[in-house]
Amino acid sequence: MNDCSLRKRVARETASLLYSGDEKEYKQAKLKAAKMLQSKFLPTNLEVAMELDEIAEENEGSARRERLIQMRKDALSLMRILRAFNPLLIGSVWRGTIHHNSDIDIIAHHDTPADVVDLLKRNNIKIIQQEKVNVTKKGEKKASFHIYVELPTKEEAEIKVIQNFEVNREDKCEIYGDTIAGLLMVELEKLMRENPAQRFLPF
Repeated sequence: MNDCSLRKRVARETASLLYSGDEKEYKQAKLKAAKMLQSKFLPTNLEVAMELDEIAEENEGSARRERLIQMRKDALSLMRILRAFNPLLIGSVWRGTIHHNSDIDIIAHHDTPADVVDLLKRNNIKIIQQEKVNVTKKGEKKASFHIYVELPTKEEAEIKVIQNFEVNREDKCEIYGDTIAGLLMVELEKLMRENPAQRFLPF
């Protein structure tokens, strides 16, 4: 087997581990797949993402598109509740690359996460979990507050609350390598009118 073929097999196995839920993180899934296939080659995150997209399409077919549209409707409803916090839709629901384990990812900008929690409760949104998350990237420490909720449709969403001064911060996607542009509420409203299943990929 040549190097290119083996690399693709590792990417496919990595994607399978992620799709099945056996692994949650790309790095650990890649290491496990490489060990299983006795490969010294590790695929890129992009190569894995493309295989994951193929697996989802093979397994979920047309129902995947229908669910994407519904998840975007759910995201829009949630963003309308969070409108005061300049919400931004990111993740697979923004990209259009959902699979059966996907949830809705939204960034909200506010200096007091408790205000966001209170607003969600007042709107009868079921809160599953709350946690403060600290990460260090390139030597820079960043803190955010994550709120995990269950929506009336039973879809789950993760709301990442970051401080107001970060509203214009641009982050690079660790999977696709582009800037995480996401969709603001007015942009999502326009998308739902014009092309609700549109994908946002850098190629």
